Amino acid sequence: MNWHLFTSYFKFLKNSTNQHGVHSPFIYDLVTKCFYNTEKKSDYQILKKYKTELLSNKKTISVTDFGAGSKVFKSNKRSIHLIAKNAGISSKRAKLLYRLTEYFQFEKSLELGTSLGIATAAIAAGNKKGHLISLEGCPETAKIAKQQLSKFHLKNIAIEVTEFTKYLQNLENSKFDFIYFDGNHQKEPTLKYFELLLKTTHNDTVWIFDDIHWSKEMSEAWNLIQKHPNVTVTIDTFFWGLVFFRKEQRKENFTIRL
Repeated sequence: MNWHLFTSYFKFLKNSTNQHGVHSPFIYDLVTKCFYNTEKKSDYQILKKYKTELLSNKKTISVTDFGAGSKVFKSNKRSIHLIAKNAGISSKRAKLLYRLTEYFQFEKSLELGTSLGIATAAIAAGNKKGHLISLEGCPETAKIAKQQLSKFHLKNIAIEVTEFTKYLQNLENSKFDFIYFDGNHQKEPTLKYFELLLKTTHNDTVWIFDDIHWSKEMSEAWNLIQKHPNVTVTIDTFFWGLVFFRKEQRKENFTIRL
């Protein structure tokens, strides 16, 4: 059992609230109109079919893992259906990622960690007029993702097979509306990507860090990110940490139940 995850969740439940504990109009609207939006979206069926196909794919691939490794897989030879089951974003979070993209209408997005493209599909479908660059270190999983995304006619995506740091160091004049960090769940790389990508933010940029309480060191990284002077507002949803840079907001950290 992951005791850190267990104790962190207990602390989260104790400190968390819903929209009734939020006094910021910006965050209140985000929670009520996006987080808790129960409207059925037609694109949810695309996301469901996308993942269902992966869950039925018994093909085995050789995975190149540059991140923190896996607590489930003991070998780099992995079945696609098991990757989708154990390492892919949940259906609930894929829908939320879709709603966030639709709510903010992100025009230029960056994803660190394509994997099989489940989250990629959610971001791309959320605003089909936007453009998403998705970085993946493993050629085999990137290949599967490209095939799937093409099959579901999600064409506003460029998948780059690359080592993250090397790519991020060359983003001199780029600005992103949204960045989804899901490629390396370790403290030092997470903070390194954070620092490298600060230059790509603008006032309305939104960042999401996945699995912020996955380990003690990831919780430490999240705490440092919350305290950074460039960051004004954060939302801890336990699995995700959302970061905002809005200068008109006073510095505040929210803990929201989903």
